[in-house]
Amino acid sequence: MLMTEDRYIDHLRDWIADGKRRILGLTGAPGAGKSTLAQAIVEAFPDRAVVVPMDGYHLANVELARLGRASRKGAEDTFDSAGFVALLRRLREQRDDEIVYAPAFRREIEEPIANAIPVLPEAQLIVTEGNYLLLDHGHWKHVRPLLDSVWYVDVDPALRMQRLIKRHVEFGRSEQAAKDWVASTDEPNAIQIDATRSRADIQFRW
Repeated sequence: MLMTEDRYIDHLRDWIADGKRRILGLTGAPGAGKSTLAQAIVEAFPDRAVVVPMDGYHLANVELARLGRASRKGAEDTFDSAGFVALLRRLREQRDDEIVYAPAFRREIEEPIANAIPVLPEAQLIVTEGNYLLLDHGHWKHVRPLLDSVWYVDVDPALRMQRLIKRHVEFGRSEQAAKDWVASTDEPNAIQIDATRSRADIQFRW
């Protein structure tokens, strides 16, 4: 099923009409617009939706350095995938008297921040967005069964590349360093992520 921007709100409204909690996953290559779409959904359902990004499970920079993975930050093995799975399980089993606190990722410092996102028990629509929601190996393989639906977010490749370079420049890299990072790190990840698109329920095209 192909979903475009002007149809998604009605689709979600119908989806949560029964009052049950739903967990929606948004996946896609770096720069595809996952965070933008997640924010738009929260704005459309301000009292019922909350975003819990996978990026909160980035390993800290000091740990990436210890593991020798700092130059590949953003690859699948630079996240605490088991921790992310544990969070999703907590959200599925959340009690009425419990607030679940999720981590956030702050690009301005390039570090995760623990317990930054409160998920109240009355939150009906949980939106989690990230690159690796549909991987079928390692701890990642446990993510898909914990999500009620997954959308693959797609955009014109040239625009996606422009967004990535701009993002890296805004957060401190030179333009050449940004282009090098996109070519050496973001794009290999994008190829891996694109191979998972067939497992999504909906293809969302900007």
